[in-house]
Amino acid sequence: MLTKDIKKIIDDARDVLVGKIPNPQAQIEQITTAMIYKFMDDMDIDSIALGGERQFFVDELEPYAWSKLISPQLGAQAKMNLYTEALEKLPLAQNIPTLFRDIFKGAYLPFRDAQTLSLFLKEINKLTYNNSENLGNGFEYLLSIMGSQGDAGQFRTPRHIIDFIVDVVKPSKTDAILDPACGTAGFLISAYKYILKTAEKENKQLTPKERTNLTENIEGYDISPDMKKLALVNLYLHKFKDPKIVEYDTLTNETRWESYFDVILANPPFMTPKGGIKPHNKFSIKANRSEVLFVDYIMEHINSKGKAGVIVPEGIVFQSANAYKELRKKLVDEKYLYAVVSLPSGVFQPYSGVKTSVLFMDKQLAKKTDKVLFVEIKNDGFDLGAQRREIDKNDIPKALELIDEWQNAINAQTDFEPKSELAILVEKSKIAENEEYNLTASRYKEQKDYSNCKWEMVKLGDVANISTGNSAPQDKALFENGIYPFCRTSDVGRVHLSSNFVDINDKLNKKGIEGLRLFKKETILFPKSGASTFLNHRVMLGIDSYVSSHLATIYRDSNKCIAKFLYYLLCTIDARDLTADLSYPSLKTSDIANIEIPLPPLDIQEEIVAKIEEEEKAVEECKKLIEIHQTKINNKIQSIWGDKA
Repeated sequence: MLTKDIKKIIDDARDVLVGKIPNPQAQIEQITTAMIYKFMDDMDIDSIALGGERQFFVDELEPYAWSKLISPQLGAQAKMNLYTEALEKLPLAQNIPTLFRDIFKGAYLPFRDAQTLSLFLKEINKLTYNNSENLGNGFEYLLSIMGSQGDAGQFRTPRHIIDFIVDVVKPSKTDAILDPACGTAGFLISAYKYILKTAEKENKQLTPKERTNLTENIEGYDISPDMKKLALVNLYLHKFKDPKIVEYDTLTNETRWESYFDVILANPPFMTPKGGIKPHNKFSIKANRSEVLFVDYIMEHINSKGKAGVIVPEGIVFQSANAYKELRKKLVDEKYLYAVVSLPSGVFQPYSGVKTSVLFMDKQLAKKTDKVLFVEIKNDGFDLGAQRREIDKNDIPKALELIDEWQNAINAQTDFEPKSELAILVEKSKIAENEEYNLTASRYKEQKDYSNCKWEMVKLGDVANISTGNSAPQDKALFENGIYPFCRTSDVGRVHLSSNFVDINDKLNKKGIEGLRLFKKETILFPKSGASTFLNHRVMLGIDSYVSSHLATIYRDSNKCIAKFLYYLLCTIDARDLTADLSYPSLKTSDIANIEIPLPPLDIQEEIVAKIEEEEKAVEECKKLIEIHQTKINNKIQSIWGDKA
């Protein structure tokens, strides 16, 4: 879990670097390098504390130990000299493991300001690696705040969700295990720990040879060289002497296509590949969404007895585009899928509020049954806010119990009826009806027919927090060289859904934001005074932003509604119905809080949003066609005028 302390250290380190290294990717590289450098010395210090010896900073590297580098007796210039020398020597030092030499290949300091480096090292020195998760937490926070993570569709998987998936899949000591989008190797480490724990529970501790074979059977791919570095270090810390982590683009590279595995575990990126990323032709399903391609890849690469657990965005389970339907058809008809678990929409906070499900595949189990088990986890032991605080409600143990019972029933070929409102068992033939292969559990709950009923009407204030923005700073100097967006009512009419406000008129500088409230992304802005009030101008923040006091801010309760669903509803609200005084449009937040809206269940909200977005996409494509034909008409008319001349 990302702590406030780690977050502050990373923020402060970036603040030190930004004046010398404006490029976000270069900042990531410098912070990653320094974090791993410090981590190596921490491991040495831990080894000594346990009665062992240093492994890294010995012999020729002994003078470059981090603890010596940050000594208060060392001046700023001396620190710079020592640090730059260390970056040159670490890739060449034969006494350290090869993976660490590889990590430091090409590492260098891109500036020569000794004071800046000294301040930077001071911030990194505040990080203490009392557990291996901190390395990944710090790095992935970097990605999230810089936008790299969201753009790449990558979101850090919470440890308890990883462990739940591994507990369901049950890898064994002889399995070849893969994560084709491994990040910092969370799934691989969880699988390794599960196997060790199972052996201990059964009093069948692994022999040294079995442990060695196990670590050799565990592999990970990742497209990011920085993620590869972190995965290598993380696995090394967990006693993997030679971790098998490869920098590899699973979607475009074919060199590992012929490798097959007993177990595949993954939380692949959710995105449409752009730029130079062009999927190769070996995929059985033609698609441009990475989550579709990754699931296809996983199906193709588990062997005849293979098993898999993969996290997918909710769209995969119900969207009607051909690629999605073809994927679901393959999962069901070709006997891969035996269970689907719906996760709460906030499990990826603070990185994203994306709604997800887990697809569980087992080629042996799926062949023995004509049904699929659907399980809904409503609570995962944490609230769904950005801080993810622990709560008493937790459906994960019950979900695991239900799936275990289902697995045992399939193997024993006995009847199974899930005695829980969390689960429903559905015939594959029913799923195949109408060729939709919808994998949404609510679709098959006969006691709930949503097709001909009116949803419950609720007040907006009961499902969302209604607030207001900040008074605009009057000092124009506070907007000079600004980088923090300050959204006014005039901007709401210009920008689009999930805008990142790159073209916003006003941006505040660091001094200007002092004392102002910051509103997180997915906050919906609703003008409450001025002409925009009655123009149905609404916008949903795509990034954290500062907001004018003339705007009401609406942030949904993620247990009750989805941000985009609420946004689309509020775009239809005519504000003229909310006030009797039309001479000067003005609303109170209480007026907005009293707006009544229909509230279908979350899964139905997801379906509604998906259908709206499909129609919007069709509208945009039609607009492009109109522009093309209009250009042709104009060109034809112009050519006629030219002939006349």
